[in-house]
Parts: sequence; C-alpha cells; structure tokens
Amino acid sequence: MLDLLLRDVRALTMRADHPRAHTVGVVGGVIVGVDDDVRDLPARAVVDGGGATLTPGFTDAHNHMVWYGLSLAELDLSTCRSLDEVYDAVAARAAELPSDAWVVGSGYDDYVLGRHPQRAALERAGGGRPVWLKHRSAHMCVASDAVLDKAGVLDGSARVPDGGVVERDADGEPTGLLAEQAQQLVDALVKPYPVEELAAAVTRAAEVYVREGLTHVTEAGIAGGWIGHSPAEAAAYQLARQQGELPLRVELMPATEVLHPFDAAVGVETGLDLGLRSGFGDDFLRIGPMKIFTDGALSSRTAAVTEPFLGAGGLGVLGDDPDVLRERMLAAHRSGWRIAAHAIGDRAIDLTLDTLEQAQKELPRPDVRHRIEHSAMVRPEHLSRMAALDVVPVPQARFLYEIGDTMHSALGADRIPWLYRQRSFLDAGLRVPGSSDRPCVGTGAPLAGMRSMVERTTKAGLVLAESERVDATEALHAYTTHAAYACRQEDRRGRIGPGMQADLVLLGDDPTTVDSAEIDGIDVLATFVAGRAVHGADTLTWTTGGPAS
Repeated sequence: MLDLLLRDVRALTMRADHPRAHTVGVVGGVIVGVDDDVRDLPARAVVDGGGATLTPGFTDAHNHMVWYGLSLAELDLSTCRSLDEVYDAVAARAAELPSDAWVVGSGYDDYVLGRHPQRAALERAGGGRPVWLKHRSAHMCVASDAVLDKAGVLDGSARVPDGGVVERDADGEPTGLLAEQAQQLVDALVKPYPVEELAAAVTRAAEVYVREGLTHVTEAGIAGGWIGHSPAEAAAYQLARQQGELPLRVELMPATEVLHPFDAAVGVETGLDLGLRSGFGDDFLRIGPMKIFTDGALSSRTAAVTEPFLGAGGLGVLGDDPDVLRERMLAAHRSGWRIAAHAIGDRAIDLTLDTLEQAQKELPRPDVRHRIEHSAMVRPEHLSRMAALDVVPVPQARFLYEIGDTMHSALGADRIPWLYRQRSFLDAGLRVPGSSDRPCVGTGAPLAGMRSMVERTTKAGLVLAESERVDATEALHAYTTHAAYACRQEDRRGRIGPGMQADLVLLGDDPTTVDSAEIDGIDVLATFVAGRAVHGADTLTWTTGGPAS
C-alpha cells in the first residue's frame, strides 16, 4: 500500500538511467518506485497531475532565512527610485510608531538612488526616532543620528571592529554609512532577538519558500558576527519545527565567531558546545559547514581584489587579519568541520584557496567538500586549483541581473569574464549548486535563478560573459542534484527514483523546454516534502484521499 501515488505527470527525474517518468510512488516520505514498479499498486492518496511537469524539490544552497523572514515585517525600500521616496517612506512609517520606536527598513539601492541616504535627512524623516536602513547587499547600512549616537559613532567612543568601515565626509564627520563588520555597532543595540521572534521569522520565510518550490535551504550564517541574530538562533528553527511551522528541510551554518577552543585533552580543537560539528542533526534540521567571511561585497566595493576598483578605486577589505582568517579555517578543518568561506574578490579567493591547500596538506580529508560562497571573481588559474581541491563554488547567477550593471561599472570589461562563472566551473568538473543569498540583492525564487544562469543578462540588457551561459537542463541540475551534492546528501535527494526523499515540485510547464524568458513565469502548482503537499494541496486533483492523507 503506497502512501501517495502521483500519476499522469511528466517527471524530469535527473537520472541518466531513467530520465523521464509518468508515475511516482511514495511510502514513508520516500520514493519507492516509478512507472511500472508502482503504477498498479493501491495507494491511500492518489494525485492526477494532468500532464504537469514534476521535478525534484528545489534547494537554495545559500540563503538567510531568518533575515528574510524579519525583512518581511520591515519597511520595504526595494521599490524606491529616489532619495525623496526613501525619506517619505521613513516618515510615513515613523508617523505610525511611538516616539522611541525604531524605524527599520531594508532593500535600498544606492545605485538606483544616486547615493546612500544621509544621516541628517533620516533624522528629520524619523522625527528623532532611531532609523536603521539596510542596503540590498546586506554589506552596508545607514543610520540616523539617534542610532549613531547610541552606538558611540558620533563622539568617537565606538571601537570599529576589524574589517569594518565607518564612512566619513571631507570634514571627518560620519555620513551615517556603516560597511561590513562596522554594522555590528548597530547590531549590538538590537540583538539578540528573542527566540520566539526569530521562529516567527522562520515561519514567514518558509511560507514564501514552499510557494516557490523550495524543499531544502541552507542558512548561511547563524548565531554570531554581524550575520547572526542570537546566540540561540538554532533554537528558533527547533521551535518552528516543534510548532509544526517548518515545512521544509534546513541546513544551518554556524558563524565562525561562535566556534570556540576546547582543551587539548578533549581531542577537538574548535567547535560548538558538546563538540558538535558539521553533520549533526537529521534530514529536516542539521548543522552544516562553518561560515567565515574573508571579504566584503562588490556592490559596496569592499570585496578584496588584487587590482583597484574603477572610479573610486581601492582594493576592498578582508574580513579580518589574514593570519586570523587562515588559522580559523585551519582549526575548523582539523576539527572535522566543513568550511564555507565567503570569498567574492579574487584576493579573497587567493587567500581561501591557499588556506584550503595548506589544510589538506597538513591533514588530508578526502571528499570533504569545503565551499567557497559566492566565488564571484574567479580568475582562470583559480579553476584548476578549485578542481584539485574538489571545492564547491556557490555563485548566485541572479546577481548578474539584479546588480550586474553596478559590477560592470566597478570592474570594467577585462574582469567581467571572471564574474559568477557557471560553464567554466562545470567544464572544470565542479558541481555548482543554485542559490540566491536572499534577501540580499533581489528575488530568491529558484526559477528566476535558473533563467539568469541561462541568459546572464543585466537589468540594462547587457550580457555578462556569454561564454559562461549554461542550458536550462544544467540550470535545473544546479537547484537539484548539484545542490544535494553540496550538502553531501546526493544519496537521498535531488533526483526522482527509489530510495530518494519524496521532495517534489509540480510545475505548470517544463523549464527545460520553454523559452528562457518564460522560465521564471512558470507556475509552481504544488510542493511536496517527504510526500506531503506543503503548498498547493487544495488545488490538486485528488482521485483518492486528499490533502490530509
């Protein structure tokens, strides 16, 4: 007796031995067979797919779920096209709040606005309330006088963390802009968030994710540094799951700041309490790699590069002293962790590859699958080094559309071929998972990410490194088989076949055959996690059983 039978579907199985299927059977949240193996078996619930396309569930290999969930309750500035619109939005929100309440907004884009919002104008718009606006890249923010005063920026008493930048004008006065680690000056005023508030944020984000076909996401940094929200951030995910409000699978990356040394006699050099490390947990909630920032971002020109940015120049910033970064990664490797190193600029990628090579020489760990998050500016000579180390590059193709024009102006034509590679990675034998970095930059919908992998166009219509395009089938592999590989779970998800988790997406059309411009417009009809419809159940055609079956 099957728990679920999906029939009359056009399944893209992502398997070489059985690439297409029309019937899928599920028992206990696991696929037990396809087509003839299950077609005539009885089932408690039967869904007639009506010829719709079925694919493995999508994975976002790098997102910020809590942060995105929090942003859904914040002032959305992503549609603002002028500074006046930003100030008007702040003033309108401030008018709804008590005199001492914070006005928090996110998603503004200085490239669109012409410059960053200014502290004096924010002070006026907020009516003296603390105003804190987060840049769409998440690597910068602007704050009003009320916030800067509390943070000790105005009187100079604040200690700016290593790798942080407090922008000042020609007279040496703060402009209100804080970049990279300097954002911790504001974070310290509002964090830690209560676990219940973070759990609610997880729930809000999850509701959006399953509507987009996501069945698994990797949370890229929790509990420490400027990226974390609470030392107990993992507990928020546990609480959401306990309450039945975590309908998809999640892998958590602890920030490097929350790993700490152990007594040598323990046999673990660095880790979380109880000696926990990568792999602890189950198929719904588990600990993944250690997350470390080696540099900043391209949009803020804080990525660590070997040649200056155009215009304003500069070589960006490293996330900390190089020796500190190197030792943190080496200690993590020696202690059994997988490493997820945020490295965008080519200088940061040099440092990361040098360190990973040293780590493997000192203590070889076959098939460890360390990751380089973003891998944005990969020089040609990096490719062979990455392949030799079997690292997993985690680029965000959608960035090319959302901020590609900004990148072009910052880097110039000579370095554009290095940006967010896809084809070169595959040709080098690397697996490239799909990811969004949501809520940074723009939409995190997987289908939109696939379109950008295929087209590589900017908002202005430029094509960035056409030779790095991939076809739609390869883009679908990025969000399924390659993403599962990046999490060391290719043995149980990312494909449709016996023994695989019944995480599935029913689509209104086939993303591998439609025109590329139509990929992101395909309807997600239903999303299944462990054989349960977590989205679209009420719209499916149930010939036996129903949504609760």
